Amino acid sequence: MINKYQAGNKFLYEVFVKGRDKNGKQVGKRRRGITSARKAKEIEVDLINELRSKASETKTYTWQEWHLECIRRMRMTLKMGTIMGYDGDLKKWLPQDWCEKEMSSFSKNDVYDLIFNFIGDRASAHVRQKTYKKVLRLFELALEEGLIDRNPAKGITVKVPVAVKKVLNSNEAELLLKQAKECHHRFYHHFAFALLTGMRSGEMYALTWKDVDLETGLISVSKQWTSKDGLHHTKSNRNRVVPISAELKQLLTELKKIGPFKATLKPSVVNHPRARIVTFDDLVLPRLREWRNGDQAMVLAEFCRSIGVTPVKFHDLRATFITNLLSQGVPLVKVMSIVGHRKMSTTDEYLRLSGVDIKIGTTEKLGYGLPKHTEGNVISLFGNDS
Repeated sequence: MINKYQAGNKFLYEVFVKGRDKNGKQVGKRRRGITSARKAKEIEVDLINELRSKASETKTYTWQEWHLECIRRMRMTLKMGTIMGYDGDLKKWLPQDWCEKEMSSFSKNDVYDLIFNFIGDRASAHVRQKTYKKVLRLFELALEEGLIDRNPAKGITVKVPVAVKKVLNSNEAELLLKQAKECHHRFYHHFAFALLTGMRSGEMYALTWKDVDLETGLISVSKQWTSKDGLHHTKSNRNRVVPISAELKQLLTELKKIGPFKATLKPSVVNHPRARIVTFDDLVLPRLREWRNGDQAMVLAEFCRSIGVTPVKFHDLRATFITNLLSQGVPLVKVMSIVGHRKMSTTDEYLRLSGVDIKIGTTEKLGYGLPKHTEGNVISLFGNDS
């Protein structure tokens, strides 16, 4: 914009142009005291070109600024649990001088020093690997954005010891269920359900009677509940079915008699776009305080120690289900279908086999079953715990 104004007995020209800088902020350029309209027009063109040039420059970020920008974008698509990992874990382990560095100034030595020297022995190898993977990913996003011309974290190897999976053998599984039933353990039905279906705890938590078809002999697994993300798809984002064995049908019949159970489920993080409160009135399994608080692994490990079997965690009941099916000769592909593994290598950790499609009756081959019924007084297992 060109304006003519009078200064004393002279007429002069002022040029003012507006635009946005590389950060998207609105800026303006002004020139005054121009002696001719022709000169003012030339200056206006120069100022417009100058602003356009600055706006086309790539925005620069410090690590902290880019980290915050990535978290903002992640909130639109990722689960809250994943976002919290990228947010809290990185803030915990990254030093302030790292956070203040320009993204384009990092070298591979900086990343190596962070993982192996700054974090080093202050954390386990698994924590170092998790932190490295998150740093690698944020640099990869910066590369895609054009903020950097190479990923300084690429090519670094963080070795971790192979985790030893704990599982119960068939005799231990039988003993666990027998002892839990005899002492009226409040988690008996939960232990049994996990051992007879191989379902994850979150999938069991969200299971309703609408998902159970006793006539066709199949359980539909399409959702799970986690405290951070609330109700959402299964871990693999795929629906699957679990065949109902005779033992599982017996357990479901017992649960029908004492249920269904009602609950209002509230995610612990409420500021996520997908977080919502849901109410169910036909839940399959009883609601227990320790389960709601995520303490089921501790409860199971303590009970295992008390009866002298391998002290496994709750998720290890899923591993027990897998290994026992495989040891009974059920083909690998069938087991993958039942437990929802997308990659053969995941199931292959338990046993290397090959197989065919899933069929009704597959879970009849488990090497353990429910305790045999004994006569006695009926005792309420759950009371009013909610």
